[in-house]
Amino acid sequence: MSYARVLCAGLVGVTGHLVEVEADLSFGLPALVLTGLPDAALHEARDRVRAAVVNSGRQWPNRRITVNLLPAALPKHGSGFDLAIAAALLAGTGELSPARLAGVALIGELGLDGTVRPVRGVLPMVAAAVRAGVTRVVVPVENAHEATVVPGVTVRAVDSLRRLTGFAQGDVPLLDPPPAHPAAPVPWPDLADVAGLETARYALEIAAAGGHHLALLGPPGAGKTMLAERLPSILPELDDSAALEVTSLQSIAGVLPPGGGLIRRPPFQAPHFSASTAAIIGGGSGLARPGAISLAHRGVLFLDEVPEMTRGTLQALRQPLESGRVVLARAQGTTEYPARVQLIAAANPCPCAAAAGDQFCVCPPVVRRRYLSKLSGPLLDRIDIRVTVLPLRAAQLTDVTRPAESSAQVGARVARARVAARDRWSADGWQHNGEVPGPALRRPPWQLPAADTELLRAALDRGALSARGYDRALRIAWTIADLDGRARPGGDDVAEAYQLRMGEATRREPSGGVDAGTR
Repeated sequence: MSYARVLCAGLVGVTGHLVEVEADLSFGLPALVLTGLPDAALHEARDRVRAAVVNSGRQWPNRRITVNLLPAALPKHGSGFDLAIAAALLAGTGELSPARLAGVALIGELGLDGTVRPVRGVLPMVAAAVRAGVTRVVVPVENAHEATVVPGVTVRAVDSLRRLTGFAQGDVPLLDPPPAHPAAPVPWPDLADVAGLETARYALEIAAAGGHHLALLGPPGAGKTMLAERLPSILPELDDSAALEVTSLQSIAGVLPPGGGLIRRPPFQAPHFSASTAAIIGGGSGLARPGAISLAHRGVLFLDEVPEMTRGTLQALRQPLESGRVVLARAQGTTEYPARVQLIAAANPCPCAAAAGDQFCVCPPVVRRRYLSKLSGPLLDRIDIRVTVLPLRAAQLTDVTRPAESSAQVGARVARARVAARDRWSADGWQHNGEVPGPALRRPPWQLPAADTELLRAALDRGALSARGYDRALRIAWTIADLDGRARPGGDDVAEAYQLRMGEATRREPSGGVDAGTR
């Protein structure tokens, strides 16, 4: 037999595709030719596969070998095709029976000694195979448990090419996936550690309940970073669909914890302010890799010391914050990654960052304006809530008679508000208020009475609000109503939403008879 075909899977961005690997052996000068848009890493498979086959005790055919990857127009990236190429080649020589590999997707990288090494992105690859009707996959041992996360597939593992060829000949069994040993979850810092800051805590609760972006402005040591780091502790766990998206992205980036299942906790990314645009947005030579904004998909992207970041990096955030996705165009093609995040931006008011407040600032007004101008108008317009975090007084910091609410208490309210929003918007495909398009809120049946939105309309007419800001204020008002357990927001909710939007909010007394110390 001089022709054989086996199945594999590849990735373009975060999307997996089933790939057919064909091998044809013909007379001619001995050579191995790869076709089907392989990248540089895949071109090098010629040498890896040859060494792996020989070192596994198999005969390398003295033929002209053509390996074709179908569909030929789909770019192929990485070393995950090695195992399938070796199997197709050996099946073409007749050294192993292709019938044993029929309908099985093979994924794995080969070492020169024939060992099968793990690869990135196994989860979306296996999911793509299942969508294409393939129900059996063979993956490296280290990737086996990750592959079992996908429902409807039988997963077997290999540790070497010798084991795979033995299985194809019928005398060596494949390995079962190893038992899961998920790492113990690391507890998030608790909101109970944050003293005072009632207005900022309330803004954080609203941001969590509605999926809103939040900007925190204040002197160093006021508590901006403490608040931002505790946002994940009050977010609800991810549902199955969101967990699969997040886990797939972690798999592609190669940062998926070993031995674990689906990631249920919202991710948290806090890149340093010196991070490059490619590190934040995504990029790199060849196949563009996901950046911090995609690794924070369905979670939180915290940018501390925002004015210290380069202007180009900050401007690159504008489109992903609006669309919820990153499109990276390169010479080799275009890659798209999801990027629906909650942005938390923290900034000092000036370069000198006087810890005691503005009264001790030594920066001239022009320096202060230039410092905060890094946060351009278009970027700020995409941030829903803005809060000034004021320095704590000694009485607030040392008061033990009124302990702050814990993350569990606040998280319970956030969860109830998210359930209310999901019940309202799920028919349209939205999960929380931050995802709802503005036109949907300005039309029946969700349009608010003109008397309730008079403040927003007046601000829009005098230029204090943009049309985007108008819509975002409406979203905040709906979130406030959800937190208070009301079906629709009223005029007071709209007014409070406007204050949060403009950075003028103060701590309000809670409605519904809830004690102010527990709201």
